[in-house]
Amino acid sequence: MNDAVSISTDLTPEQEELRRAVREFAQAEIKPAAAQLDEESRFPLEIIRKMGELGFLGIPIPEEYGGVGADLLSYIACLEEVSGCCGSTALTLASHTSLASLPILFFGTEEQKRRYLPDLASGRKLGAFGLTEPQAGSDAGGTRTTARRDGGHYVIDGSKIYITNASYAGVFVITARTGAPSEGTRGISSFIVEKGTPGLAAGKKEDKLGLRASDTAELIFSDCRVPADNRLGNEGEGFRNFMVTLDGGRIGIGAMGVGIAQAALDFAARYAKERRAFGGPIALLGAIQEKIADMATAVHAARLLVHDAARRRMAKRPHTREAAMAKLFASETAVRAAKEAIQILGGNGCSREYPLERYYRDAKLLEIGEGTSEIQRILIS
Repeated sequence: MNDAVSISTDLTPEQEELRRAVREFAQAEIKPAAAQLDEESRFPLEIIRKMGELGFLGIPIPEEYGGVGADLLSYIACLEEVSGCCGSTALTLASHTSLASLPILFFGTEEQKRRYLPDLASGRKLGAFGLTEPQAGSDAGGTRTTARRDGGHYVIDGSKIYITNASYAGVFVITARTGAPSEGTRGISSFIVEKGTPGLAAGKKEDKLGLRASDTAELIFSDCRVPADNRLGNEGEGFRNFMVTLDGGRIGIGAMGVGIAQAALDFAARYAKERRAFGGPIALLGAIQEKIADMATAVHAARLLVHDAARRRMAKRPHTREAAMAKLFASETAVRAAKEAIQILGGNGCSREYPLERYYRDAKLLEIGEGTSEIQRILIS
């Protein structure tokens, strides 16, 4: 990220130091591999392992559970840095942290935290979150996967789709219906399921438009017996708990949007200074200047929204609306910024020799995952 262009909100010296460490790693290790990973639709396994060894998979996890012990804003700032280099790697990190590790931290028993968080924070195991189903996407209350109590176990049957990290995760946080359908959202509970549990299998891997190097696959549960001690929270609290989880996840997706938008802006601005037409750099043309100005303004506004939502969550203030605003505006800003950057490059912008078409494809998925733009507008309104 170009500091001459990027205007960061006020970070403490500790937050800035961690962000800088992640930036240096991302620029050196992630960015050079991003295009090939995308082209081959190849999961960045070695990069994820290195990130785990450096503690980047446990940034907001307390030290007592093996994490870095940094705050949420530190994690958000670091996620932005990774996103600017590779959206796929950032999504892997965001899903692992926001949707698997943090729910265990927030809703787990002390025994669950000590059993699972050290492996997740260190990267010895990757985490995944299983919510979406063929009949339960935007309507998350329509969950049909069931968990039937059988003595000291629950027997889980059903399937989940579009699950990030599904093929590589060692720990899954999933939702299932423990009550009758007539109970609605009050009949949904959450569970921790470990890889290798009989009856759990990863299914079809998705071949996606963007974020192609992130792993997205279905999960299939068939007479999957999970110890009752692996229930996360009380019976019937699953829907409420994953709504809280998604508030945090949306802040993370917002940070990804900021990172991709900033990368598109930086690339287009540099190109405009170097590309010559009509007797000089195209950066001197009013039409190009207007695009750059609008992109820079939107990126800064998106960053402010994301950081504000993160600070509200850290302060334990209401933030559902603010998280939705941040996710909505930042994801749509990323799409617009990538689109305008492509326009500035003209034909070159459509070439895979340049990263902008990848930014554009990656950004589009941010308008859909963890609640579509339409759902965010419903939440806000």
